[in-house]
Amino acid sequence: MRRGRIIHPALAGALATLGHSDIVLVVDAGFPIPRDANRIDLGFVVGQPTVPQILRVLRDELYVEGVAFAPEVRTHNPRLYEELQEIYTGAGAPFSPVTHEQLCDDVAHRAKVIIRSGDTNPWANVALTASTDPVAFFSDEQVADGLVILPAYLERRRQMAEHVVPALP
Repeated sequence: MRRGRIIHPALAGALATLGHSDIVLVVDAGFPIPRDANRIDLGFVVGQPTVPQILRVLRDELYVEGVAFAPEVRTHNPRLYEELQEIYTGAGAPFSPVTHEQLCDDVAHRAKVIIRSGDTNPWANVALTASTDPVAFFSDEQVADGLVILPAYLERRRQMAEHVVPALP
């Protein structure tokens, strides 16, 4: 058994296939998952696990360059918004708004994996855009040898180093 790591075989396998810009969608218990989606169902009773619980585990497992969710979360479920900010502080992953309709009609069909929770928390559907490690791909040693870091990676590195708290625009 892997200590401190994801032991769910389908979830561990799905995460291992992710590449830069792939989408992981973490959804509540009632989200309409497309029939042909790579669905990882973690919900085992109403309310468990929650979307924030899953996101906390994924935060330790994945580099993400973006976190998208319905803008109504900020006003309609402020506790969830605060949890999202707490989880992704220092991740170098800005928040972006996406409507619930876009999550259902567009993002769900483009997601490489959809993780269903048991959560009944309103507005708890979050799209993560996978990324690479901005330090490993642009190490200080490489920069000293003349490698130029992409501006987006410089910004992500800054946000990580300064523990920037993300916020919806």
